[in-house]
Amino acid sequence: MRFYDALQMDPSVLKRKISACDTGKEKAYYWTAIAVRSVLIVAFAIVFISLLSGVFGADNTPLAVALFCMMLGIRFVNFEYCIGDSLVALATVLAILVLVPSAAVVVPPVLLIPLHFTAFFALLYMTTQRPEMGNGGLYSFAYIYLTGNPVMGEDLVRRGLMALVGYLICGAILFAKHRHQHKTTRFHHVMGKFDLSQPVHLWQLRMALGVSLVMTAGQVFGVERFMWMGFACASLLSQYPYSGNTITRFRQRLVGAVAGSCAFFVLYLVTPEAFHPLMGPLGGLCLGFCTDYRYKMAMNCFGALMLGTGIYGLQGAVLLRIADTLLGVIFGLVFATLFHRLAAVRLLRPADADS
Repeated sequence: MRFYDALQMDPSVLKRKISACDTGKEKAYYWTAIAVRSVLIVAFAIVFISLLSGVFGADNTPLAVALFCMMLGIRFVNFEYCIGDSLVALATVLAILVLVPSAAVVVPPVLLIPLHFTAFFALLYMTTQRPEMGNGGLYSFAYIYLTGNPVMGEDLVRRGLMALVGYLICGAILFAKHRHQHKTTRFHHVMGKFDLSQPVHLWQLRMALGVSLVMTAGQVFGVERFMWMGFACASLLSQYPYSGNTITRFRQRLVGAVAGSCAFFVLYLVTPEAFHPLMGPLGGLCLGFCTDYRYKMAMNCFGALMLGTGIYGLQGAVLLRIADTLLGVIFGLVFATLFHRLAAVRLLRPADADS
Protein backbone atom coordinates (compact mmCIF):
# COMPACT_ATOMS: atom_id res chain seq x y z
CA MET A 1 0.00 0.00 0.00
CA ARG A 2 1.27 3.46 -0.90
CA PHE A 3 1.88 5.77 2.04
CA TYR A 4 -0.45 8.36 0.47
CA ASP A 5 -3.26 5.80 0.40
CA ALA A 6 -2.65 5.00 4.06
CA LEU A 7 -2.96 8.71 4.91
CA GLN A 8 -6.48 8.73 3.44
CA MET A 9 -7.68 6.02 5.80
CA ASP A 10 -9.55 6.47 9.05
CA PRO A 11 -7.53 5.67 12.20
CA SER A 12 -9.90 2.78 12.97
CA VAL A 13 -9.01 1.16 9.64
CA LEU A 14 -5.30 1.73 10.17
CA LYS A 15 -5.45 0.24 13.66
CA ARG A 16 -7.15 -2.87 12.29
CA LYS A 17 -4.30 -3.19 9.81
CA ILE A 18 -1.80 -2.81 12.66
CA SER A 19 -3.52 -5.62 14.55
CA ALA A 20 -3.25 -7.83 11.46
CA CYS A 21 0.45 -7.11 10.87
CA ASP A 22 2.98 -9.88 11.40
CA THR A 23 6.12 -7.78 11.67
CA GLY A 24 7.23 -4.78 13.67
CA LYS A 25 8.22 -3.01 10.49
CA GLU A 26 4.67 -3.21 9.15
CA LYS A 27 3.22 -1.99 12.43
CA ALA A 28 5.64 0.96 12.46
CA TYR A 29 4.62 1.81 8.90
CA TYR A 30 0.95 2.17 9.85
CA TRP A 31 1.68 3.90 13.15
CA THR A 32 3.74 6.41 11.20
CA ALA A 33 0.81 6.90 8.82
CA ILE A 34 -1.52 7.63 11.76
CA ALA A 35 0.93 10.13 13.24
CA VAL A 36 1.65 11.92 9.96
CA ARG A 37 -2.05 12.01 9.11
CA SER A 38 -2.85 13.62 12.47
CA VAL A 39 -0.07 16.20 12.16
CA LEU A 40 -1.08 17.14 8.61
CA ILE A 41 -4.74 17.58 9.52
CA VAL A 42 -3.96 19.79 12.51
CA ALA A 43 -1.41 21.84 10.57
CA PHE A 44 -3.79 22.32 7.67
CA ALA A 45 -6.61 23.25 10.06
CA ILE A 46 -4.46 25.91 11.71
CA VAL A 47 -3.45 27.43 8.38
CA PHE A 48 -6.93 27.25 6.82
CA ILE A 49 -8.82 28.59 9.85
CA SER A 50 -6.23 31.29 10.60
CA LEU A 51 -6.30 32.49 7.00
CA LEU A 52 -10.08 32.77 6.81
CA SER A 53 -10.30 34.34 10.28
CA GLY A 54 -7.63 36.86 9.35
CA VAL A 55 -9.53 37.92 6.23
CA PHE A 56 -13.10 37.85 7.57
CA GLY A 57 -12.59 38.61 11.27
CA ALA A 58 -12.01 36.63 14.46
CA ASP A 59 -15.75 36.62 15.26
CA ASN A 60 -16.25 34.44 12.19
CA THR A 61 -13.73 31.79 13.24
CA PRO A 62 -16.60 29.36 14.07
CA LEU A 63 -17.68 29.34 10.42
CA ALA A 64 -14.07 28.77 9.36
CA VAL A 65 -13.98 25.72 11.66
CA ALA A 66 -17.27 24.45 10.21
CA LEU A 67 -16.05 24.95 6.64
CA PHE A 68 -12.84 23.05 7.39
CA CYS A 69 -14.85 20.08 8.70
CA MET A 70 -17.21 20.24 5.73
CA MET A 71 -14.29 20.35 3.31
CA LEU A 72 -12.78 17.19 4.81
CA GLY A 73 -16.09 15.34 4.90
CA ILE A 74 -17.32 16.25 1.43
CA ARG A 75 -14.30 14.60 -0.16
CA PHE A 76 -15.65 11.18 0.80
CA VAL A 77 -19.41 11.57 1.37
CA ASN A 78 -21.92 13.06 -1.07
CA PHE A 79 -25.60 13.86 -0.68
CA GLU A 80 -26.89 10.79 -2.57
CA TYR A 81 -28.41 12.70 -5.49
CA CYS A 82 -27.19 14.32 -8.73
CA ILE A 83 -24.44 16.92 -8.71
CA GLY A 84 -26.62 19.80 -9.94
CA ASP A 85 -29.13 19.41 -7.12
CA SER A 86 -26.29 18.73 -4.68
CA LEU A 87 -24.65 22.07 -5.49
CA VAL A 88 -27.97 23.86 -4.93
CA ALA A 89 -28.37 22.00 -1.63
CA LEU A 90 -24.85 22.98 -0.55
CA ALA A 91 -25.66 26.65 -1.17
CA THR A 92 -28.89 26.27 0.85
CA VAL A 93 -27.03 24.59 3.70
CA LEU A 94 -24.53 27.44 3.93
CA ALA A 95 -27.32 30.01 3.79
CA ILE A 96 -28.99 28.28 6.74
CA LEU A 97 -25.73 28.17 8.69
CA VAL A 98 -25.14 31.89 8.11
CA LEU A 99 -28.64 33.30 8.57
CA VAL A 100 -30.51 31.15 11.10
CA PRO A 101 -28.12 31.61 14.08
CA SER A 102 -28.48 35.38 13.73
CA ALA A 103 -32.25 35.11 13.26
CA ALA A 104 -32.48 33.06 16.46
CA VAL A 105 -31.11 36.03 18.40
CA VAL A 106 -33.91 38.40 17.38
CA VAL A 107 -37.04 36.24 16.98
CA PRO A 108 -39.47 35.92 19.90
CA PRO A 109 -38.88 32.85 22.11
CA VAL A 110 -42.14 31.28 20.93
CA LEU A 111 -40.70 31.04 17.41
CA LEU A 112 -37.39 29.46 18.39
CA ILE A 113 -38.58 25.84 18.32
CA PRO A 114 -40.16 26.04 14.84
CA LEU A 115 -37.17 28.05 13.56
CA HIS A 116 -34.59 25.57 14.83
CA PHE A 117 -36.65 22.54 13.84
CA THR A 118 -37.29 23.72 10.28
CA ALA A 119 -33.69 24.76 9.71
CA PHE A 120 -32.11 21.70 11.28
CA PHE A 121 -34.47 19.20 9.68
CA ALA A 122 -33.77 20.81 6.29
CA LEU A 123 -30.02 20.45 6.91
CA LEU A 124 -30.36 16.78 7.78
CA TYR A 125 -32.72 15.96 4.94
CA MET A 126 -30.53 17.62 2.32
CA THR A 127 -27.23 16.20 3.51
CA THR A 128 -27.85 12.96 5.39
CA GLN A 129 -29.57 10.16 3.53
CA ARG A 130 -27.06 7.69 4.97
CA PRO A 131 -26.38 8.67 8.60
CA GLU A 132 -23.84 5.88 9.01
CA MET A 133 -21.47 7.92 6.80
CA GLY A 134 -21.21 10.67 9.41
CA ASN A 135 -22.84 13.64 7.67
CA GLY A 136 -25.43 13.96 10.44
CA GLY A 137 -22.76 14.58 13.07
CA LEU A 138 -20.84 16.95 10.81
CA TYR A 139 -23.73 19.28 9.96
CA SER A 140 -25.27 19.12 13.42
CA PHE A 141 -21.91 20.24 14.83
CA ALA A 142 -21.80 23.15 12.36
CA TYR A 143 -25.37 24.24 13.15
CA ILE A 144 -24.99 24.06 16.93
CA TYR A 145 -21.57 25.71 16.92
CA LEU A 146 -22.72 28.63 14.80
CA THR A 147 -25.94 29.03 16.78
CA GLY A 148 -23.79 29.37 19.87
CA ASN A 149 -21.67 32.04 18.13
CA PRO A 150 -24.05 34.35 16.21
CA VAL A 151 -22.98 37.64 14.66
CA MET A 152 -24.84 40.74 13.52
CA GLY A 153 -24.24 43.79 11.35
CA GLU A 154 -20.95 44.01 9.48
CA ASP A 155 -19.74 40.73 10.99
CA LEU A 156 -22.78 39.00 9.48
CA VAL A 157 -21.93 40.45 6.06
CA ARG A 158 -18.37 39.15 6.42
CA ARG A 159 -19.72 35.77 7.51
CA GLY A 160 -21.80 35.66 4.33
CA LEU A 161 -18.72 36.43 2.25
CA MET A 162 -16.78 33.71 4.02
CA ALA A 163 -19.62 31.29 3.29
CA LEU A 164 -19.36 32.23 -0.39
CA VAL A 165 -15.64 31.39 -0.37
CA GLY A 166 -16.46 28.15 1.44
CA TYR A 167 -19.11 27.33 -1.15
CA LEU A 168 -16.62 27.75 -3.99
CA ILE A 169 -14.11 25.46 -2.24
CA CYS A 170 -16.55 22.78 -1.07
CA GLY A 171 -18.55 22.97 -4.29
CA ALA A 172 -15.41 22.40 -6.35
CA ILE A 173 -14.51 19.37 -4.22
CA LEU A 174 -18.06 18.02 -4.43
CA PHE A 175 -18.06 18.40 -8.21
CA ALA A 176 -14.60 16.89 -8.68
CA LYS A 177 -15.19 13.88 -6.44
CA HIS A 178 -18.87 13.03 -6.96
CA ARG A 179 -20.14 14.44 -10.27
CA HIS A 180 -20.45 10.97 -11.83
CA GLN A 181 -22.51 9.49 -9.00
CA HIS A 182 -26.31 9.33 -8.65
CA LYS A 183 -26.79 10.98 -12.02
CA THR A 184 -30.45 9.93 -12.38
CA THR A 185 -31.48 10.76 -8.80
CA ARG A 186 -32.98 14.20 -8.25
CA PHE A 187 -33.66 15.81 -4.90
CA HIS A 188 -37.42 15.68 -5.48
CA HIS A 189 -37.06 11.89 -5.82
CA VAL A 190 -35.51 11.87 -2.36
CA MET A 191 -38.33 14.02 -0.99
CA GLY A 192 -40.91 11.68 -2.49
CA LYS A 193 -39.49 8.77 -0.51
CA PHE A 194 -40.04 10.36 2.91
CA ASP A 195 -41.67 7.78 5.17
CA LEU A 196 -41.52 7.72 8.96
CA SER A 197 -41.68 3.94 8.91
CA GLN A 198 -38.13 4.07 7.52
CA PRO A 199 -35.42 4.20 10.23
CA VAL A 200 -33.43 6.93 8.46
CA HIS A 201 -36.40 9.31 8.35
CA LEU A 202 -37.40 8.52 11.92
CA TRP A 203 -33.79 9.25 12.89
CA GLN A 204 -33.89 12.59 11.03
CA LEU A 205 -37.12 13.61 12.77
CA ARG A 206 -35.86 12.64 16.22
CA MET A 207 -32.54 14.39 15.68
CA ALA A 208 -34.14 17.61 14.41
CA LEU A 209 -36.80 17.76 17.12
CA GLY A 210 -34.42 16.91 19.97
CA VAL A 211 -31.75 19.41 18.91
CA SER A 212 -34.33 22.16 18.33
CA LEU A 213 -35.77 21.62 21.82
CA VAL A 214 -32.43 21.55 23.64
CA MET A 215 -31.11 24.60 21.77
CA THR A 216 -34.31 26.52 22.51
CA ALA A 217 -34.13 25.56 26.18
CA GLY A 218 -30.52 26.72 26.35
CA GLN A 219 -31.33 30.08 24.78
CA VAL A 220 -34.55 30.75 26.68
CA PHE A 221 -33.10 29.87 30.10
CA GLY A 222 -29.83 31.65 29.42
CA VAL A 223 -27.57 28.62 29.89
CA GLU A 224 -23.94 29.70 29.63
CA ARG A 225 -22.22 28.11 26.61
CA PHE A 226 -25.49 26.32 25.79
CA MET A 227 -23.97 24.94 22.60
CA TRP A 228 -22.00 22.49 24.80
CA MET A 229 -25.35 21.21 26.02
CA GLY A 230 -26.48 20.96 22.39
CA PHE A 231 -23.37 19.00 21.38
CA ALA A 232 -23.94 16.49 24.18
CA CYS A 233 -27.60 15.98 23.32
CA ALA A 234 -26.91 15.68 19.60
CA SER A 235 -24.22 13.06 20.23
CA LEU A 236 -26.85 10.76 21.76
CA LEU A 237 -29.45 11.39 19.07
CA SER A 238 -27.00 11.06 16.16
CA GLN A 239 -26.28 7.41 16.94
CA TYR A 240 -27.27 5.20 14.00
CA PRO A 241 -28.86 2.69 13.33
CA TYR A 242 -31.85 4.26 15.01
CA SER A 243 -32.49 2.86 18.47
CA GLY A 244 -34.46 3.89 21.51
CA ASN A 245 -31.61 2.77 23.78
CA THR A 246 -29.06 5.58 24.21
CA ILE A 247 -27.74 4.63 27.63
CA THR A 248 -24.38 3.41 26.28
CA ARG A 249 -23.72 6.65 24.43
CA PHE A 250 -24.95 8.52 27.52
CA ARG A 251 -22.25 6.93 29.66
CA GLN A 252 -19.55 7.31 27.00
CA ARG A 253 -20.24 11.01 26.46
CA LEU A 254 -20.36 11.80 30.16
CA VAL A 255 -17.24 9.79 30.99
CA GLY A 256 -15.36 11.36 28.08
CA ALA A 257 -16.34 14.89 29.09
CA VAL A 258 -15.40 14.41 32.74
CA ALA A 259 -12.10 12.67 31.93
CA GLY A 260 -11.16 15.21 29.27
CA SER A 261 -12.05 18.17 31.48
CA CYS A 262 -10.08 16.80 34.43
CA ALA A 263 -7.09 16.01 32.21
CA PHE A 264 -7.17 19.53 30.81
CA PHE A 265 -7.41 21.01 34.32
CA VAL A 266 -4.39 19.07 35.59
CA LEU A 267 -2.30 19.66 32.46
CA TYR A 268 -3.11 23.37 32.50
CA LEU A 269 -1.92 23.66 36.11
CA VAL A 270 1.31 21.70 35.76
CA THR A 271 2.55 23.16 32.46
CA PRO A 272 4.14 26.59 31.96
CA GLU A 273 1.94 29.39 30.69
CA ALA A 274 3.77 29.46 27.36
CA PHE A 275 2.50 25.93 26.68
CA HIS A 276 -1.19 26.74 27.24
CA PRO A 277 -1.97 28.02 23.69
CA LEU A 278 -0.72 24.67 22.36
CA MET A 279 -3.23 22.61 24.33
CA GLY A 280 -5.92 22.98 21.68
CA PRO A 281 -3.68 21.67 18.87
CA LEU A 282 -2.42 18.97 21.25
CA GLY A 283 -5.98 17.75 21.69
CA GLY A 284 -6.38 17.73 17.90
CA LEU A 285 -3.20 15.69 17.48
CA CYS A 286 -4.27 13.15 20.08
CA LEU A 287 -7.72 12.98 18.50
CA GLY A 288 -6.08 11.65 15.34
CA PHE A 289 -5.01 8.54 17.26
CA CYS A 290 -8.41 7.89 18.86
CA THR A 291 -10.96 5.34 17.70
CA ASP A 292 -12.94 4.85 20.92
CA TYR A 293 -15.81 7.33 21.31
CA ARG A 294 -14.92 8.09 24.94
CA TYR A 295 -11.36 9.07 24.08
CA LYS A 296 -12.55 11.20 21.18
CA MET A 297 -14.86 13.10 23.51
CA ALA A 298 -12.05 13.57 26.03
CA MET A 299 -9.71 15.03 23.41
CA ASN A 300 -12.47 17.27 22.03
CA CYS A 301 -12.60 18.95 25.44
CA PHE A 302 -9.13 20.45 25.01
CA GLY A 303 -9.98 22.87 22.21
CA ALA A 304 -13.33 23.82 23.74
CA LEU A 305 -11.84 24.41 27.19
CA MET A 306 -8.93 26.40 25.78
CA LEU A 307 -11.46 28.91 24.45
CA GLY A 308 -13.69 28.66 27.51
CA THR A 309 -10.80 29.31 29.90
CA GLY A 310 -10.23 32.71 28.34
CA ILE A 311 -13.85 33.63 29.12
CA TYR A 312 -14.68 31.91 32.42
CA GLY A 313 -11.28 31.10 33.88
CA LEU A 314 -9.90 27.57 34.27
CA GLN A 315 -12.14 26.31 37.06
CA GLY A 316 -15.25 28.00 35.69
CA ALA A 317 -14.73 26.57 32.19
CA VAL A 318 -14.14 23.02 33.47
CA LEU A 319 -17.17 23.07 35.75
CA LEU A 320 -19.33 24.58 33.01
CA ARG A 321 -18.20 21.97 30.48
CA ILE A 322 -19.14 19.14 32.81
CA ALA A 323 -22.43 20.74 33.87
CA ASP A 324 -23.54 21.52 30.31
CA THR A 325 -22.62 18.01 29.19
CA LEU A 326 -24.60 16.52 32.06
CA LEU A 327 -27.65 18.63 31.20
CA GLY A 328 -27.35 17.75 27.52
CA VAL A 329 -27.03 13.99 27.94
CA ILE A 330 -29.84 13.85 30.51
CA PHE A 331 -32.09 15.80 28.15
CA GLY A 332 -31.07 13.57 25.24
CA LEU A 333 -31.65 10.36 27.21
CA VAL A 334 -35.10 11.39 28.39
CA PHE A 335 -36.11 12.77 25.01
CA ALA A 336 -34.91 9.67 23.12
CA THR A 337 -36.83 7.40 25.47
CA LEU A 338 -40.08 9.36 25.17
CA PHE A 339 -39.72 9.77 21.41
CA HIS A 340 -39.13 6.05 20.93
CA ARG A 341 -42.21 5.13 22.94
CA LEU A 342 -44.42 7.59 21.07
CA ALA A 343 -42.99 6.52 17.72
CA ALA A 344 -43.57 2.85 18.55
CA VAL A 345 -47.19 3.54 19.39
CA ARG A 346 -47.69 5.55 16.21
CA LEU A 347 -46.00 3.05 13.90
CA LEU A 348 -47.54 -0.05 15.45
CA ARG A 349 -51.08 1.31 15.42
CA PRO A 350 -51.88 0.28 11.80
CA ALA A 351 -50.56 -3.23 12.42
CA ASP A 352 -52.56 -3.52 15.59
CA ALA A 353 -55.67 -2.41 13.73
CA ASP A 354 -55.13 -5.06 11.04
CA SER A 355 -54.77 -7.78 13.63
